[in-house]
This record gives sequence, C-alpha cells and structure tokens, in this order.
Amino acid sequence: MTSVFLAKEFGVTVFANDLWIDATENLQRFEAAGVSDRVFPIHAEAHALPYAKGFFDAAISIDSYHYYGADELYFPCTFAKLVKPGGQLGIVVPGLVQEFQKGYPETMKSFWQAAEGELCSFHSAGWWRNLWEKTGIAEITSCYDIPDPKAIWYPWAHWEKEHLGFNDVEFLEADTENQIALIAMTALKSA
Repeated sequence: MTSVFLAKEFGVTVFANDLWIDATENLQRFEAAGVSDRVFPIHAEAHALPYAKGFFDAAISIDSYHYYGADELYFPCTFAKLVKPGGQLGIVVPGLVQEFQKGYPETMKSFWQAAEGELCSFHSAGWWRNLWEKTGIAEITSCYDIPDPKAIWYPWAHWEKEHLGFNDVEFLEADTENQIALIAMTALKSA
C-alpha cells in the first residue's frame, strides 16, 4: 500500500521490498493499481538487500523496521548505506510512549510472554532517535508519536483477527494505560 501511495501521489519509482509477501503477488497488486511501471516488487530479507551503496534518494520502512532495525548495527551497516549523502531515511514503527522500567504492565504481560521476544523490539521515540543519532551518520529531522495510534491500528487489527487469527485487538484493549504508540522518524544522511 505504501509503495502504491508513493508512486501515485509523488510519481516516484519504488523498489518494494517484502519478505512475507511473494513478489509475484505484489506485482499483481501493482498492476491492478496501475503502477507496475513505477513500483518494482522485490522479495528480500532486510539484511540481504540486493542494492548498491548509495543507490537510492530515500529509504523508508513502514511497520517492519522494528523486526530487524533494533539491532544497533542495522542502521549504520545496512539501512543508511542504501541512500546517497543528503538522502532521506524514514520509519514508522509500533512502539511505546515510554520505555518500561520495571517489567510490563500487568494487563499486557501475557502478550509480551506469548510473543516470545517479538514485542521486545517495541521502544519509545526517544530510544529510536538515540539509536540513529549516536551513529553520527544522519541528522534526525523529526521523531514523534503519531496521534491516536489505536484509531489507526484498530481497523487493521480487526481485519487481521478475522482473516489471519491474530490477536492485535485483544493486545490493544489490554493497553489500559495507553502505553502503545506508533512512532514516525525521519532523517537526512550526512554528506
């Protein structure tokens, strides 16, 4: 969806990387949306992207960076290398309003335990900002919690529950202290 949006709204060429969806399935979506001449589906794992250093003007990740980018080496060794100096970088990830200091809230504890470490990559905007800033290879241009994250997440969660059997609806409802966030961060790669 992000790739189609970028191609239609901004007329840019997009290399749409996805590990979980087959490239042929994505090509069919791009053809149906009328953007297959500008959006190229790639099936690749985030640590093995098939691009030359500095190939792109921009690199963005929507709702996946937290799975692989919380590793301190990923940003400087992989993601930032995708763009040329002065290029733009951006992510949107699920996260936390603030880092948990003494374990998980009681109402959410079972979700963290059931996820077998998957939710351990949920962090605050400040945590993500620090992860990129300390490398010295990018200037953070924005880093914030997107307003009303549950209103954005619920439609997907309901669809996902019906079609895939996941329990994001229950996860969001268990967040009685409103600790869950959607975080947006953008940066410019240093020259």
